[in-house]
Amino acid sequence: MAQVKDLSATQHCRAFDLPGHGASRALPRPATLAQYTDRIAAAIDAPGVVAGHSMGAMIALDLAVRHRHLVKGVAALNAIYCRNPKAAEAVRRRAADLSATELNDPETTLARWFAGQDTAARRACRAWLAEVSAEHYKAAYEVFAAENGPADADLARLSCPALFMTGGAEPNSTPEMSKAMARIAPQGRAVIVEGAAHMMPMTHAVPVNAELAVLIRDASR
Repeated sequence: MAQVKDLSATQHCRAFDLPGHGASRALPRPATLAQYTDRIAAAIDAPGVVAGHSMGAMIALDLAVRHRHLVKGVAALNAIYCRNPKAAEAVRRRAADLSATELNDPETTLARWFAGQDTAARRACRAWLAEVSAEHYKAAYEVFAAENGPADADLARLSCPALFMTGGAEPNSTPEMSKAMARIAPQGRAVIVEGAAHMMPMTHAVPVNAELAVLIRDASR
C-alpha cells in the first residue's frame, strides 16, 4: 500500500483488514456498517488520523462521528454521499448479483476502476480480488450498497479536520460528493485529483500522500 510505505517514514502507520478479509475474522451476516466500524475501533489503541478508501471511507467517517475520542483527523478517499436513485439502484443490483459461494469474475469491476487500462495497479487489484472469500466479499459489498454516505447532521458534528478527496474521473464517488461533504463539515476540505478514478490511492499516490501529510499536520496543531 503506497500510503503506508510513504507515510511510515515519519508516522506510525497501521493498516486494518476488513472483517472477513486477510486474517480478520468475519462478522455474522447480515452485518452493518456500525459493526465493521466497531470491530476496527476496538483495535485502535491511541488517537490518530484515520484514512479510508471507498468502503473504508465510510468506516473512517463513522469512526470520526461515533468514536471521536479515537480520531484526530479523518480522510475520506473516494467516498460516496447521497447517491442519486440510478446510482443507488445500480450498486444494489451489483450486490445482489454477487455469488456468495463462487469467486466472481472481477473484469467488470476492474474495467470500472481502471477504464480498460492494463497497468500494474490493475493487475495487483485483480490478484487481491481473486484471493478474497466470495462470501465475505459479498457481505461487505451488501453493506456498501445499503449505505448512502454520512448524514448531514453527522458531517456537521465532525469536530476534527476532514479531508474529502476523490478523482476527477470517478463516476461513482464523484467530485461533487466530496465537495458537498466538505462544505458541511466544519473543518472540511475537498481535493479533486484530475484524471484519477476509483483506485486513486494506487494510481495517484503522490498527490494523495501529499494531502494526507497536510491533514496529519493540521490534526497535530
